[in-house]
Amino acid sequence: MSDDLQTALAGVRADIDHIDSELLRLLNARAQCAQKVGEIKAEFGDAGFIYRPEREAQVLRRLQDVNPGPLPNENITFFFREVMSACLSLEQPLGVAFLGPLGTFSESAATKHFGHAARLLPQVSIDDVFREVEAGHAHYAVVPVENSTEGAVGRTMDLLLGSSLKICGEVVLRIHQNLLSNETDLNQITRVYSHAQSLAQCHEWLNRMLPNAQRISVGSNAQAAQKAAEEPGAAAIAGEAAAARYQLPKLAENIEDEPNNTTRFLVMGRQDAGISGRDKTSLIMSAPNRTGSLHDLLLPFSDAGVSMSRLESRPARHALWEYVFYVDVEGHRDEPAVKQALDALAGRAAYLKILGSYPVAVY
Repeated sequence: MSDDLQTALAGVRADIDHIDSELLRLLNARAQCAQKVGEIKAEFGDAGFIYRPEREAQVLRRLQDVNPGPLPNENITFFFREVMSACLSLEQPLGVAFLGPLGTFSESAATKHFGHAARLLPQVSIDDVFREVEAGHAHYAVVPVENSTEGAVGRTMDLLLGSSLKICGEVVLRIHQNLLSNETDLNQITRVYSHAQSLAQCHEWLNRMLPNAQRISVGSNAQAAQKAAEEPGAAAIAGEAAAARYQLPKLAENIEDEPNNTTRFLVMGRQDAGISGRDKTSLIMSAPNRTGSLHDLLLPFSDAGVSMSRLESRPARHALWEYVFYVDVEGHRDEPAVKQALDALAGRAAYLKILGSYPVAVY
């Protein structure tokens, strides 16, 4: 290395060291401000929920709006989520329940939303995820609700109907599926383990590349990775987190049939989220069994100028051939237009449950 190059690099590296020192000072100053917020809340008797999803969404959106680059907004969002996660943990680490074991896409979604300072609590079923928060053993739950190619997650939808928890956030996760195995050749694979939805998301790839391999559905992709790590001739379809956790090589990457494969997760808690400025409201409703009743239920949203982003029906569990409707609309339930629509809907629906208003995912 020439002297001129060393001199030029030394100057830039000195600048980086100075900036890193300033970043360290500012990060600790931010942490002190976060601690002061907690002290002020305690002083005024507001020692309830320390995590405010609407405030976090507002902070992240503002930073994206003023970001001059060259770092893309996705990296800025990731960095500041981790900063906020670390600051919150100084007051109290958040306990977050999710469908385990470690290495699932649900873990990735929980970490994406709450950061690495959160206390992750893997559960064996989605039912247990809900129960962990309802019993007060965790602060929040992160549960999958729909996939862009495979549709709704039925168990989550059913539990929303009976749970007392509220939706206070959402996470949108890009899903990349990989074939993981200790084998070094596709011809050696006789069994493929994965969650049923992941097997479906890779159906065409499996038909082309492993037409004779047995496809075995298990409770989670992480469980699939565990089995593939232990059994000769076995492979798992799973994500990056499972590959790293179970030290399984990737025999094939990005094998999902749809290139834009995405899963939406809900953040469930015991609190309402305030207005962030860009929100959704989710609800469940049922229509009286008569002609035109669904049209009558949708009319209040049209009259109030409220846009609907999702409408899905599921069988009502209390009666044969009756259905409930899951609805997402744009806006917060405390905003005038949405409030007007919900007030009108309450007089028409045979059943109405507001699942929560929450910030639209920031990513």
